[in-house]
Amino acid sequence: MKNPYQLLEKRAFWAPSVGEKDALEINELWEPKWPIKRDMKIATFGSCFAQHFGRSLASRGYHWFDAEPAPTELLPETAKAFNYGVFSARTGNIYSVSLLRQWVEWALGVSKAPDEVWEKEGRFYDPFRPAVEPNGFASAEEVLASRELTIESFGHAIKDSNLFVFTLGLTESWWNSKDEYEYPICPGTVAGTYIEGEHEFRNQSYPFIKKNLMQALRLIRSVNPQIRVLLTVSPVPLTATKADDHVLVATSYSKSTLRAVAGDIAKKHRFVDYFPSYEIISSPPFGGQFYSANKRGVEQDGVDHVMSNFFACMAQKYPKLVRSADNKKLLKKPNSKLPVKPTIADKGDDLVCEEELLSAFAPKS
Repeated sequence: MKNPYQLLEKRAFWAPSVGEKDALEINELWEPKWPIKRDMKIATFGSCFAQHFGRSLASRGYHWFDAEPAPTELLPETAKAFNYGVFSARTGNIYSVSLLRQWVEWALGVSKAPDEVWEKEGRFYDPFRPAVEPNGFASAEEVLASRELTIESFGHAIKDSNLFVFTLGLTESWWNSKDEYEYPICPGTVAGTYIEGEHEFRNQSYPFIKKNLMQALRLIRSVNPQIRVLLTVSPVPLTATKADDHVLVATSYSKSTLRAVAGDIAKKHRFVDYFPSYEIISSPPFGGQFYSANKRGVEQDGVDHVMSNFFACMAQKYPKLVRSADNKKLLKKPNSKLPVKPTIADKGDDLVCEEELLSAFAPKS
């Protein structure tokens, strides 16, 4: 009788599927659970890297769902500056799964968003979307009105989408310990005032993250039972850490914990899948070639390689879903580039990332 390893495919072994290949020719990294069709409404949220999925899907003719479109009078460049077309609603970056749960609860009326507003030099900022307006709002009333519109739009995104793509970014988080709600960034950085004893740092654990993600997914499925969820983990290291570890070690904890949660939930639930964008960028065979000079940002070539693998794997499993010309190119070489068309989300190369603003507080060399 053959032993179990003799029955495995080539991709289960390091030497033939990784070690003996050029890094850019490593393929079959994902086997999609279900087809992603062009007419499906696809919502994208999460950390900075999630923006690449929205751009790539829209540029290839998929129905990226913009639940909070820009006013028609805004030029595309202005619209992006005001965070339209970045995510499927103007939530800004949702770095943690507990922040996702918080947004879902607000959108479904499970809880009410706080009326907290930050002020800086006569302008007003939303603590839960601190960089959504480049120079803040003119009044606190404008902040709250804009937030309510985004909460409503986020609700449309989770109720009306066929696919919800969420990129997990951070385990480190900041909370209002008095009223138990979460901010996307530490008060007193972008705006607001840090208050010792009221604002609390929490580095989230595996059990906490898994519990919050499942709570969020159950709530979403309660209003949209047929929705499917695609999870990814951002390969972008932390800008800074409040944990006691070196930032490199803190990054390893954060990403490995998020990766473990995403993988476990995807394995246990048919409606959840996991795509390995984190592994494609950060794994040893790629030798860090996709990172920029600061060893943190991901270059466009890396983004292109991630998304080309995404579409190549989809074409491999469901060839009829991809146009025949594109399909032949993808199946031949995973990192082949498909023709793209510009969208609002495609304009400009800069991602919107509040966390990167923390670099301003680094000590001088």
